[in-house]
Amino acid sequence: MSIQKGQQAPDFSLFNTEKQKVTLSGQEGKNVVILFFPLAFTGVCTTELCNVRDNIAVYNNANAQVFGISVDSLFVLDKFKTEQNLNFPLLSDFNKQAATAYGVLYETFPAFDMMGVSKRAAFIVDKEGVIQYAEICATPGDLPDFAAIQATLAQLS
Repeated sequence: MSIQKGQQAPDFSLFNTEKQKVTLSGQEGKNVVILFFPLAFTGVCTTELCNVRDNIAVYNNANAQVFGISVDSLFVLDKFKTEQNLNFPLLSDFNKQAATAYGVLYETFPAFDMMGVSKRAAFIVDKEGVIQYAEICATPGDLPDFAAIQATLAQLS
C-alpha cells in the first residue's frame, strides 16, 4: 500500500553518490521532495531530473531538499549525476527498502520483465515529517506534476 497525504513519512537511510548515509529524519527543519525514479540513463528519468536541475531555485527558495531515489547502485547514480550536471543528491535504494516502505516498487517493471524497479513517484514531506503531497505516476513514461509539487511547496513556505 502506498503512502498517502497526511501520513507520517517513513524514514529511510540510503547512500548518496558521495558514499555518505543520508536519512530523512536528518532533514529536520526542511521540506523534502522525494522523487523515486525507475532507472538512471533512461529518457524519461533524464527529462524528469533535468527539469528539477533547471528549476532548482524554486526548490531552494521553498527551503526544500530534493532527493532523487532509484534502485541503481550509488556508482551508477554518481556517473548519471555527473553526466547530467544534477545539482541535488541522488540516493541509492539498491536494497529496495525505501521504495517498499513508500509502496512504489513494481513487482515486474513493464519493460524487459525486470523485477524490483521503483515506480516514478513524488512525495513532499513537511518540516514535521508528514506527507503533504503524494503522486505515483500511472506508467513509467509519465512525469510527476511539477506545477502541483511547486504549488504545494509554496503553501508550505
